[in-house]
Amino acid sequence: MTSKDSLSVGAVQDWLGLAGRVCVVTGAAGGIGTEVTRQLLSMGARVAMLDRDALLLNQAIQALQLPGAQVQGIACDVTDQASLVSAAHLVQASWGPCEVLVNNAGALYPDALMDIELSKWNQLLSVNLSGYLLCAQLFGRQMRAKGRGAMVHIASISASIPQPFSGAYSVSKAGVKMLSQLLAVELGEHHIRSNVVSPAMIRTPMSEGIYLNPTVLRQREDMVPAGRISTPKDIAESVLFLASDRASYISGQEVLVDGGLTQAWLGLVPRPGFEKQDAVTSA
Repeated sequence: MTSKDSLSVGAVQDWLGLAGRVCVVTGAAGGIGTEVTRQLLSMGARVAMLDRDALLLNQAIQALQLPGAQVQGIACDVTDQASLVSAAHLVQASWGPCEVLVNNAGALYPDALMDIELSKWNQLLSVNLSGYLLCAQLFGRQMRAKGRGAMVHIASISASIPQPFSGAYSVSKAGVKMLSQLLAVELGEHHIRSNVVSPAMIRTPMSEGIYLNPTVLRQREDMVPAGRISTPKDIAESVLFLASDRASYISGQEVLVDGGLTQAWLGLVPRPGFEKQDAVTSA
């Protein structure tokens, strides 16, 4: 291999321009957070994994099994400002200012709006929305000092389509979308971008109980034009693109990662005479 070939291979390997970037992933011990971390590390990024569960965080780091990867786990509660301040200081002291923030920490509680207690409503909003703001403030200031940065916030299809009997979940995710748009406008002059990735149905440890029922799994798969339920890798790859220099002119946007589900609603409504017809083959 010539030196020219070597340079070409290196360019391909760092096509996203993430090598050496200081990245922070919240909710990093969960399915999406761990996979986002894995993908960032595979691109040569340095990743601080934030999660309030120290035990699960350590297990996630061990499960990554990427020799030579620059990764550190920080036990941190995104609803606790003092805890976040400490984490932000630790990241900067270790590697320098944050350049990529992936706001991923989240919670979901079943409840009807007419029955939900205010304390439970506030608890979910503090994780799913206020925590995103605190992280954006603390790590956004580091980006501002650096003169560049990218934020990617994990929302949900339910930010645009009401998800009933889920308490404050849809409200919180709709708030994440607007928070991201405002950040994009207010921080654009500092060369900081802000975007949202919204998954639909996704198979993670948190949702695995749903998919253990084969009937439910089949019914859900039949609803999706792609014919399958998404995985954390599907979400992580979209996050990496938006965090990368390849998306340098994309800000304030939402990427739906739903396998076409949101385009399929009318196809699920019974319409006699307009059903899919089986192909007829002649002998």
